[in-house]
Amino acid sequence: MGITRTDLFTPAQNRLAALAKVLGHPARIAILQCLVKRGTCVNGSLVTEIGLAQATISQHLKELKQSGLIQGTIEGTSICYCIDPKGWEALKKDLDKLLTSVNITCC
Repeated sequence: MGITRTDLFTPAQNRLAALAKVLGHPARIAILQCLVKRGTCVNGSLVTEIGLAQATISQHLKELKQSGLIQGTIEGTSICYCIDPKGWEALKKDLDKLLTSVNITCC
């Protein structure tokens, strides 16, 4: 597969595509659902709840954090993760803009 020509698209399109890519893995969806359900910071319990290895969970958490959907705070020797309100609101806004702009009148 070739290099994506991101310069052909708007910053908003590139941002939403990057977020969609992050959301494209079921483990990340499960992690987000767990964090939303808890409503508080979560750390090591994700391994038990999701059923994946710690290294795998850590990699998914890293992707989610880099995307701005979650944030982590250091508590002793571990990092506690929760939903990042700013990133979450930006995702909601971008998705809402895309989904509500559709006026299906054909087919």
